[in-house]
Amino acid sequence: MEAETEVPRPTRSERRPRDMALSLVVLLVPVLVVVLIYRVVQGGDQPVRVDTAAAIDQARVAGEFPVSDVAGLNDDWIPISAAFQQGDGGRTLRIGYVTPDDGGLQLIQSSVPAERLLPAELSESGRPEGSAEVDGETWQRYSARKGETALVLLQPDRTVIVVGQADEDELRELAAAV
Repeated sequence: MEAETEVPRPTRSERRPRDMALSLVVLLVPVLVVVLIYRVVQGGDQPVRVDTAAAIDQARVAGEFPVSDVAGLNDDWIPISAAFQQGDGGRTLRIGYVTPDDGGLQLIQSSVPAERLLPAELSESGRPEGSAEVDGETWQRYSARKGETALVLLQPDRTVIVVGQADEDELRELAAAV
C-alpha cells in the first residue's frame, strides 16, 4: 500500500501576491455590479425631487410674512430641499433647486431683519454689487460665499434671497418666478 503524502498548506507568509489579487477580484466584482445597477438602472446620479408644498404651507400658516409661490419654472428645475424654520428673530422658508444647467440655487424668504439675515446667508464678506431689474422690481446683486452670487429683494415685511452657484440668467429666472 502506497502511503499518501500530504501536501503542506502554505502559511500566510508563503502566499503569493497573485493570491491576494484573486481574493480582491472576487470581492470587487459584486460591488461593481451593485454600483452599476444603482447608477445605470436606478438613476443614482439624478437629484431626488422633493415636494415643497408642506414647507410652503407651514410658512403660510405661521403668517409671519407673505409667502410667494414659485411659478413658471419648467420641469428642468428640480426642487431638492424645502424647510420652514423658526430662527433667531424670525422665521425662514428655504427651498433648494438644481437648475437646468446643474447649478445649485436656494430661494430664501424670511422675516428675519435684513441686517442679520444677509450676513448669515451670504457670509460676513457679502457686499452689494449693484442692482438688477427683474419683472419690474429692483433686486440688489450681492457677492456671497466663494463662487456664489445672490439677488436680494428687500421689502418691509420680508426679505427674499436667491443665492447659489449658477449663471446670471438662472438667478434672474428663479427671482422672476417668485
